[in-house]
Amino acid sequence: MPKYAHIIGWGKYVPPNVLTNDDLAKTVDTTDKWIREMTGIHQRHIASSKESTAALAVYAARDAIESADVNPQDIDMIIVATASPEYPFPATACLVQNAIGAGRAGAFDLEAGCSGFVYALSMAAGLIRGEMYNTILIVGAETLSRLVDWNDRATCVLFGDGAGAVVLRGSETPGGVMSSVLGADGSGGELLIVPGGGSKSPSGPETVLSKMHFIKMNGREVYRFATRVMATAAKQAVERAGWALDKIDLFIPHQANKRIIDSAAKSLNLPPEKVFVNLENYGNTSAASIPIALCEAISGGRIKPGDHLVMVGFGAGLTWASCAIEWTAPKPGAIPLPRAATSRLRYAWSGFKSFGWQVSRHVDALVSRVIDTVERKEQ
Repeated sequence: MPKYAHIIGWGKYVPPNVLTNDDLAKTVDTTDKWIREMTGIHQRHIASSKESTAALAVYAARDAIESADVNPQDIDMIIVATASPEYPFPATACLVQNAIGAGRAGAFDLEAGCSGFVYALSMAAGLIRGEMYNTILIVGAETLSRLVDWNDRATCVLFGDGAGAVVLRGSETPGGVMSSVLGADGSGGELLIVPGGGSKSPSGPETVLSKMHFIKMNGREVYRFATRVMATAAKQAVERAGWALDKIDLFIPHQANKRIIDSAAKSLNLPPEKVFVNLENYGNTSAASIPIALCEAISGGRIKPGDHLVMVGFGAGLTWASCAIEWTAPKPGAIPLPRAATSRLRYAWSGFKSFGWQVSRHVDALVSRVIDTVERKEQ
């Protein structure tokens, strides 16, 4: 029997700190009216100095795990899609694996810009269909506010921070991720880029003074690319799933710009009630935008078992990705208090074990140095 990859749990987290358009208008030459008309964004959430991509990812991951009612020890793989990782290395996914106590899981990051979550979902579904793994945690998490030049009106009004996660599990029951389309056009790589900090332009005084560690974007060209690729990728995913366009129950696009979303919906002949939009509250959260939107669509009663969903992302690379999903998860209910308490104890125990391993490594290193010193003296 073939394996199908089903979403069985979901969760999101956004920082409590909100930055409105009016707040931005106090520091850059812009207005609430201009931002709303050009993008559809009203506000965005910004991580505090104590919050990071890994922290946001962990909060979302824990919500998804509790929603799915799975033991972290049953997770086989963790994929974190992000363009703003905790460090160049280790992978943010490894930090998440440690924090949630998923001791059996492999972990890696995936960087495909704002398309990252759908890329990761597609990779996970393939691993499940190939029967390599059965339970996979996928997280889209970003702190793009750390990469934004807050004096650049062209970019600072667009981006926000947040994280969303899903748990994918294999089953012989038909449904789940039915198809996916992944694409890239590297010739447009310079249109949306952070040019500093990599091997070509390593971090240094020159890159800092030149503001090369901030997002640089050719907005006009990215807009043209997005309006072309969104509807095309969605149609391809629908065709591969064997559906007709009128069978789409909900379209969940990357939340970057309301005009781009409206253009794609028009090309797909979708009425407003079949298109989910929440970017007015979050802005562009890159790889986190689609899973955050999915969580809000579920909590808002916009998704029910048997529905046909289409997700589409586009972003730096240039990349694009789409997938068609037959929803099979039941309507979510409140997490029972005993289960929530058990989860808190489990994470506390994971933190204690992690600390114990760190202490053990330090002790081993100290003992090894002492032994080496003694042996050298004896020689």
